[in-house]
Amino acid sequence: MVKFQCSIAINLVLLQRLLALVASQSFDFFYFVQQWPGSYCNTKQSCCYPTTGKPAADFGIHGLWPNRNNGSHPYDCYPKKPFNLSEISDLESSMQKDWPTLACPSSDGQNFWSHEWKRHGICSESVLDQHAYFKTALGLKQKANLLQALKNAGITPGGSYSLKSIHNAITESAGYTPWIECNKDSSGNYQLYQIYLCVDTSGSKLIKCPVFPKGTCSLEIEFPSF
Repeated sequence: MVKFQCSIAINLVLLQRLLALVASQSFDFFYFVQQWPGSYCNTKQSCCYPTTGKPAADFGIHGLWPNRNNGSHPYDCYPKKPFNLSEISDLESSMQKDWPTLACPSSDGQNFWSHEWKRHGICSESVLDQHAYFKTALGLKQKANLLQALKNAGITPGGSYSLKSIHNAITESAGYTPWIECNKDSSGNYQLYQIYLCVDTSGSKLIKCPVFPKGTCSLEIEFPSF
């Protein structure tokens, strides 16, 4: 009888741990985040171009991040599970173009991609395996086409624009309101840094953002050249 009760107690503990693990990995939507390289580099810390050369003057992917409607997010879900570059070898040239790293020292991007997968992507592995995760993000970039959306509204790098006009241009193109993240240039002026769009849990379509991150921008922001 005692052994039976102990067995039940152990099973309950294991079940509770399993439920806690599942809950820690659950999510309601993705943030698809793209950054403007000119704003990444136009800061006091500057930047380093990838070993493959200076990226194109276009928005680059930062990440596809699982998030929850309450504002929290899963991360580091399987810290011991490695990133496997061979699984995305067919995507590598596209990733060097559309998902470049600007961190110093210069690198080929593998550490950046590994970080994004192990920190964020792996938490959506029940829906998107490693290859599908990166392929989905690359497809979303083409679908959003942020730079063209801004150009269509007369917003081009090298100028200063109202935050509202940038919001409106992307909303008109994407069909949903984005969240704009600003950073500051070396003179302390706010500039367009990252644009967040929300994606359903399958990674297949843009959706209305259930919740936005927190941050500060001015009413007028710089869109620096790159």
